[in-house]
Amino acid sequence: MQQAARAARYALLGQWCRAAGVLHLLLGHTRDDQAETLLLRLGAGSGPDGLAAMAAVRETPDVRLLRPLLAVSGGSLRAALTEQGQAGIDDPSNRDDRFARVRARRAIAEGRLSTEALARAASRFGRARAALEASASALLAEAARVHPAGFARLSLPPFVSAPDEVSLRALARVIAAIGGRAHPPRLDRLERLHRQLLGGAGEAGSATLGGCRVVANRGGLLICRENRGIPAPVTVRPGLSLIWDRRFAIRFAAAAGEADNPRLAGLGAAGWSEIIRHRPALKGGPLPDPVHLSLPALIDGAGVVTVPHLGYRRPEGAGAGVAFAEIRFSPPNPLAGNGFFLPNHPDILSL
Repeated sequence: MQQAARAARYALLGQWCRAAGVLHLLLGHTRDDQAETLLLRLGAGSGPDGLAAMAAVRETPDVRLLRPLLAVSGGSLRAALTEQGQAGIDDPSNRDDRFARVRARRAIAEGRLSTEALARAASRFGRARAALEASASALLAEAARVHPAGFARLSLPPFVSAPDEVSLRALARVIAAIGGRAHPPRLDRLERLHRQLLGGAGEAGSATLGGCRVVANRGGLLICRENRGIPAPVTVRPGLSLIWDRRFAIRFAAAAGEADNPRLAGLGAAGWSEIIRHRPALKGGPLPDPVHLSLPALIDGAGVVTVPHLGYRRPEGAGAGVAFAEIRFSPPNPLAGNGFFLPNHPDILSL
């Protein structure tokens, strides 16, 4: 219940910020919240990343979230607000023992645990996480190439020579981005894939994980969207903007026209067969075969109208009355984000 309420609050705040042109949203999480988060993550068996607790900066598609008060105690914040005559709202759910965070808060109080010490421990885990993320970013800059059609190629030698913790982290980032996922795959499954493909030093093989198909061949990895779980066709109209398959930001031209039920869909096997009948040269063309089926395509009652990433448009017959104005690979988690920022990072303090 609390998680759903939190997601709804962030969605409303983010939408308002986007509409108002606001780039930064400051959140009031304090040192007490950070201590509770560490305790909750510890109880859930989280690894070092989870024990770093909340980041001081987090990017979202709508706005950048900042937490400038993670080093400030809740009592100090409340006292400052009272001094300024600023009324607050006390959420009744904060006293409801059905919720894990409330129980964690009570355990800290009853056990006389120091929120300052717990938050300091989270900060130390955060330092380790930030260092590992920087190493993973350097590895991806050297070894990864992302195509606008939403797939990636990885050079295996740098991955094989990197420490496992770094290459696992980099591989997780690629899979989350290409699969359009908000979170990386489970660590045990990621480790299995890591052993299977990287351990073979480039021998041919394939696997699926996190909505992705991973193919190893000739000293490299191809990671592309799996042709499973592709969204159902979406009816489109001139001027429509949307995020498709959680990966592509798409906008259709505003020009009006007659349409025979135009839809946005994954190309699929039938669509790919239709295209190569019209344009045989595309078979074995610039995009790898495993990529084709999950490409966004505009279709109508007569079949495939256009597939921008293939440079294909139906050679004859009526158009769909709408056209792509923009299509951009924009996953919720890019390969290299802003990284994990600590509460006392100088860039945060300067804001």
